[in-house]
Amino acid sequence: MAVMMDNKLSRRSFLRTLGITTLGLGFAPQITAKLNEIKDVKLIEGSWFEFQHHNVAEGKYWNSTLADFTANQWDSKIKEMAQSGIRYLVLLNTAIHNRTYYPSALLPKHQMGCNDPLEVVLTAADKYGINFFISNGFYGEWTRPAFLMSDKSVEVMRLRAMNEIAEKYAHHKSFYGWYYPNETGISGHYDDIFINYVNTSSMEASRLTPQAKTLIAPYGTRNVVEDEKYVRQLEKINVDFIAYQDEIGVQKTAVEESASFFERLYNLHKKAAKSRLWADVEVFDFEDAVYKSALLPAPWERVVEQLKAVSPFVEKILIYQYIGMINKPGTYTFAGHPDSILLYEGLKKKGYLQ
Repeated sequence: MAVMMDNKLSRRSFLRTLGITTLGLGFAPQITAKLNEIKDVKLIEGSWFEFQHHNVAEGKYWNSTLADFTANQWDSKIKEMAQSGIRYLVLLNTAIHNRTYYPSALLPKHQMGCNDPLEVVLTAADKYGINFFISNGFYGEWTRPAFLMSDKSVEVMRLRAMNEIAEKYAHHKSFYGWYYPNETGISGHYDDIFINYVNTSSMEASRLTPQAKTLIAPYGTRNVVEDEKYVRQLEKINVDFIAYQDEIGVQKTAVEESASFFERLYNLHKKAAKSRLWADVEVFDFEDAVYKSALLPAPWERVVEQLKAVSPFVEKILIYQYIGMINKPGTYTFAGHPDSILLYEGLKKKGYLQ
């Protein structure tokens, strides 16, 4: 059953769409009760964004294309995403492999199809009404997140980069906030080094750009322990939004499990009453081995079920990611696998994209 374009469903229609019964998908009674309260099925409002995919094997189908994008092509791609209903973009990184994606006094620059890709996409976002979260990484080897979060020399470089980025780009109206890309794997609770990393970054973000919002996207969603310690950690973490990964694309979670994990997070965030709860929905599959092969667009039918599962519990849904996984039919800025057209068409047909 299609999601209505005005994003409204009656309670009965919503439950029928999900196929929810305490027997059908195995949801617990308290989750069914929460679903009974929902009147809106949330659409895709945001996506991660990148100039180059950090994992070369995963970016097989779009990295070389993006490397040659001109300023006009980046403008067109931002416009395409805005027209699809995307209102938030999360830039994964501003640097990687000791090179930046903007002219910097700190590191040499990646050779791309335009001189300053960051300036180009922010200028486009200004025009098309998109809010950007700008990354403060990766200043150091991205495969060593614990080291990047704890090493003092890396911290100094990261904070210097934030200062440089703010000076160059914070005047853009699309500069909505900061994203901290060094991910933590939750093992019941957050690690102290992650909390310190986030709070140090947020302190600098507040000083540089007082109105800017902040975002993190941890994994290990299924491992969260629903207890007072986790609530206290949420109260301690100084960040505006936490978009938890649903971990379906990386094959750590099954779709039918997802709702119970986000219901647990809903309860925890409600108690903490601080960071707002968003979702990071993975719209990809792997061509072969997980993390070691190319990313492919997931079947749109699966993605729709993912969106339905988290919708009752989160404020906003972001996806990982439009770039590479989704392309509008006929776009002249095509980047990704051919099946990205199918994912666009399926999500648009069901009303999740405009």
